[in-house]
Amino acid sequence: MELLDPLDHKILEILQLNNLTSQREIGNKIGLSAPAVQRRITRMRELGVIKKDIAVLNPEHLGQLITIVVQVEMEADKVEIVTKTKRKFEQTPQVQQCYYVTGEADFMLIVVVSNMKEYEKLTHELFFNNPGIQRFKSSICMDIVKSGLALPVPK
Repeated sequence: MELLDPLDHKILEILQLNNLTSQREIGNKIGLSAPAVQRRITRMRELGVIKKDIAVLNPEHLGQLITIVVQVEMEADKVEIVTKTKRKFEQTPQVQQCYYVTGEADFMLIVVVSNMKEYEKLTHELFFNNPGIQRFKSSICMDIVKSGLALPVPK
């Protein structure tokens, strides 16, 4: 895999803050022409360094007022059950993030819902109706101190 240079790193930092920053503006900030910035961004997309271009939505404006961190323990680590569970979590819109982890829990989920009734229904769909899940533990977020997907970019 080709290595990224310091100019690529600067482009990535800018794009992580605002992906709608024009290539001309990026070029002005880092001393490149807009076409050169475009070539670099295209290359980083092709390499998979830039995975997606997305809009980050405010959950409150969409009525998703409750954020819940859920620890899920599987009954057994059978590949087919874990794979099926991963797929179910992946396809559930309320599951904002899903991590398959080591330690006490097997999965850590970040879930957003509009109210506790919706979460209760979701627990039946995701956990109670899945015989591979031994238990789950929910923690309701009182305040979101930091939320984001920005990665530290080498200087």
